[in-house]
Amino acid sequence: MEPENKSEAKALKEKLFLKREHMAKVGGDELVDRAASFADGYMSFMSNYKTEREITTFFKEQAEAAGYTEFDKSKTYKAGDRVYRVNRGKDIMLCVFGKKSAAEGVKIAASHIDSPRFDLKPNPLYESEELALFKTHYYGGIKKYQWTTVPMSLHGVIIKEDGTKVTVRIGEDEGNPQFVITDLLPHLGREQMKRDSAQVVRGEECNILVGSMPFKDDQESELVKLNILKILNEKYGIVEKDFQTAELEVVPAYKAVDIGLDRSMIGAYGHDDKVCAYPAAISNFDVKDPEYTCVTVLTDKEEIGSDGNTGLHSSYFKYFIEDLAENAGAEGRDVLTRSKCLSADVTAAFDPTFPDVMDKYNCTYLNKGVGVCKYTGAGGKYDTSDCSAEFFGEVRRILDEKNVIWQTGELGKVDAGGGGTVAKYVAELNVDVIDIGVPVLSMHAPFEVVSKLDLYSAYQAFYEFFMAD
Repeated sequence: MEPENKSEAKALKEKLFLKREHMAKVGGDELVDRAASFADGYMSFMSNYKTEREITTFFKEQAEAAGYTEFDKSKTYKAGDRVYRVNRGKDIMLCVFGKKSAAEGVKIAASHIDSPRFDLKPNPLYESEELALFKTHYYGGIKKYQWTTVPMSLHGVIIKEDGTKVTVRIGEDEGNPQFVITDLLPHLGREQMKRDSAQVVRGEECNILVGSMPFKDDQESELVKLNILKILNEKYGIVEKDFQTAELEVVPAYKAVDIGLDRSMIGAYGHDDKVCAYPAAISNFDVKDPEYTCVTVLTDKEEIGSDGNTGLHSSYFKYFIEDLAENAGAEGRDVLTRSKCLSADVTAAFDPTFPDVMDKYNCTYLNKGVGVCKYTGAGGKYDTSDCSAEFFGEVRRILDEKNVIWQTGELGKVDAGGGGTVAKYVAELNVDVIDIGVPVLSMHAPFEVVSKLDLYSAYQAFYEFFMAD
């Protein structure tokens, strides 16, 4: 009788228990191969496009090559037409018109393309003890001590006195010089190491080393600074005052690489949130004859609260939907109310080295599929959008019917901390929305890690959501 009871229990467990299995065990070699192939394109993208301006330009060019045209609200569009709109060079919206009128609502995937980094201050360049340095202001939530002694590159734009825009990109190409934030040697760091961990390296100590060679043997002061300005003037035609009307970002110069002897993971700067933005955009390119109009929005400023006129808390995206609605002879608010959105943002992967901050029953793991988060926020669900059971059920049915492997989780234990996404700003427009994205190890560090299988699962999820009736 005992073996039969065990067999009955096993059968019942298979019927009733939740299973979270490694994607490779479920999908086999074919799925692993497809994920690896998709990851190749993503890794090339990650190695070459690191800032919101660069990413917007990249996807604009890709969209035009795929037949998208700039949206013109005065035109009438039909099913299958593809359009885009760029907002201030830092956001892009990709749209494929569906068989049904936009008046019946649109499908949205919303992701952000900014990542933690260092911005140069308005007057950044100074000399001290015959070293030239840039003063910085860190952007987003970081552990500042992680960013010292990391090879850095400089990206951005400078607006000169005559209004000319100069694009800057130094440190990414073969043979380019790179930059670094220095740190104390451990032999002399005793007092530094007594600081609180958040202050081991302070914000005002995050200065970028940019030069050490004086202009020439002269009696003038600040000759190293002068030499740096001379180099920049010769290359870009700028003077020191032009820094005040510039947007210059310092980011890790790392290229995307395979992680692990099995090459199953990807290490790179800025997976948060490019690991969701990339599949959200590619899925928009790939949809054919969707029932509903499909919109991917790639937005700026999420890492600092989505504020400003390029953050999703502004009205630029709402205006785009209102223009789509007007084109369809409908009210924007009615289109938004009938719309549905996947907030495409990363989640924290379980790290076995640091298990104490996670509820292992309610967190996401590498290689177990795209993570679906009903809510994010902190503490008592503050600063979040809490998805309805009805919409979660709809997303669940889509993923299950199309054999997309997914998992659910929260961003750590209830009182351990927390975080937010753009979901709450989409929800403010009266849109049904849920967070869905790739689990990340070492999130917000200069070098983050994701699974190739999870990346591909995210692509599948966005594509099937767009294509669902």
